[in-house]
Amino acid sequence: MKNILFFGDSLTAGYGLANVSLESLPALIQNKIKTEGLPYHIINAGVSGETTTGGLARINLLLHQPIDVFVLELGANDILRGIPPQTTAKNLQAIVDKVKAAWPHAKMLLLGMELPGWIPGAFAATYRAVFAQVAKANQMAFVPFLLDGVAGIAHLNLRDGLHPTAAGYQIIAGKIWPVIRPLLAF
Repeated sequence: MKNILFFGDSLTAGYGLANVSLESLPALIQNKIKTEGLPYHIINAGVSGETTTGGLARINLLLHQPIDVFVLELGANDILRGIPPQTTAKNLQAIVDKVKAAWPHAKMLLLGMELPGWIPGAFAATYRAVFAQVAKANQMAFVPFLLDGVAGIAHLNLRDGLHPTAAGYQIIAGKIWPVIRPLLAF
């Protein structure tokens, strides 16, 4: 059995869902893996509220186990807390570097984040570019906007307007699966 490590924040953890083990993004991807009979096990290492700084401090705790596919989903809380895009980029790169050093053959996927459309200007564009740059520099598979098709749609989000519902995660999983599936070679 090979391991896929989903490393992220509340969007990985499944914040607010009634049944995280069935409804979270990692759980939905695990179900697709099971349906195809692939020899992969997903580890959900999502922590609600996590920033890239927190993730960088935490990643070493998870590198003791084999990692065949690494899915990185951090940065949304950096955006919400006004952390400079340059800090986010530096932390994301440092996390990727640590995983590569421990598991050089691991395949990698970066799940990007964008600022809400009502935040104008260069700041939004800079954050959007951070994720694309890190993915390109590391030849990572890349989903530019994790919440594409779900963000801003009331019935697909919890009352906080930030976290998807189970139905929202179904849409997200459907969009991410075609990007993850090619990484699952055996």
